[in-house]
Amino acid sequence: MSEATTPVRSSGRILTTHAGSLPRPKDLVDLYAKRSGGEIIDDDLLMREASAATRAAVTKQLEVGIDIPNNGEQAREAFFLYVQRRMSGFGGQAPRKPWGDLLNYPEFSEASGLSFSSKTMVSNRNPATAIGEVRHIAPEANLAEINDFKSALKEAGGNFTDTFMTAPSPGMITIAMQNRYYKTDSDYLDDVAEALRVEYEAAVNNGMILQIDAPDLAMERHMAFYEQPLEEFISFVRGVVVRINRVLRNIPKERVRMHVCWGNYEGPHDCDVALREILPFLLEANVGGLMLSFANPRHSHEVKVLKDIPIGPDQYIVAGVIDTLTNFVEHPEVVAERIERAAECIGDPTRVLAGTDCGFDTAAGMGRVTADVVWAKLRALREGAEIASRRLF
Repeated sequence: MSEATTPVRSSGRILTTHAGSLPRPKDLVDLYAKRSGGEIIDDDLLMREASAATRAAVTKQLEVGIDIPNNGEQAREAFFLYVQRRMSGFGGQAPRKPWGDLLNYPEFSEASGLSFSSKTMVSNRNPATAIGEVRHIAPEANLAEINDFKSALKEAGGNFTDTFMTAPSPGMITIAMQNRYYKTDSDYLDDVAEALRVEYEAAVNNGMILQIDAPDLAMERHMAFYEQPLEEFISFVRGVVVRINRVLRNIPKERVRMHVCWGNYEGPHDCDVALREILPFLLEANVGGLMLSFANPRHSHEVKVLKDIPIGPDQYIVAGVIDTLTNFVEHPEVVAERIERAAECIGDPTRVLAGTDCGFDTAAGMGRVTADVVWAKLRALREGAEIASRRLF
């Protein structure tokens, strides 16, 4: 396993990873869904199910050839909702603003809602709000998740190149979980960022890469800022990045990567902000890697933006070359071509990793891709990376 200060590079071959969430077993989804719906569940049973699911996720990642795995977020009900169980100050509920693109397509919006209504899942559409001072009050719960992952890695054996743990961007929490306590949104953002520092530092102190999940830095343009000028959204992005940099002060840059996407939902996405508009401000983040979506039909062309707006010489890209919203299994040659295109745009294949556009199950039960297809896609990721490696190195 890598030491905590080892930079990430595809030395001699393209390394593979993914964006974090992996399919959860049905029994685990049921428990999370019941709890999010207000039912009392057996917490010990939930912990046992999550631990077993973590081990299964690690084993499957080893089998399909993922170089840099995580715990599949099995111990969390959703990629950001879990913080309300580790931080003080959250309560009640408030609906999120709708996706701007869906407002323009009422037929599709209705059909999409019907497809979700039949699923057992955790909804992130009505999250808790800030009703008090936000502080991290359960570092032991965070460490328990990390230690369970480490135990699963040890039991699985294998020779992973590295590992990663996810934690949300402070902007994701403050924009989704509305402020009903702080005098200013800026104060709210400050406290959430400081609370997240506990999890950011714990990941790296335990020898793992920290992945900051920051869909807010792209997706919120067509949600919270849909009816506002682009400049207002850019101001939000820069404010979030300032806080991220502040709380990363004790963490080596090379051990952090930031995942930015336009929302893990199937939809028109024709209101998405262009990568060209936001990339200069994403590059202000003091992170070693950027994970970006280049597989889906709306953003695959934007990889060429990396030619015009180059990343830093000490940075790398995790190129999304697998679409997490379709049950098509990408052909390895398609994966290889996408990787090679990213390497061409970066100008150095050692600074390119192959990944997914987003997670496969960002809220428990929400994923559109069935588990068997997920693992086939990740196997295709590995096979495509092997093809690209032979051509690039």
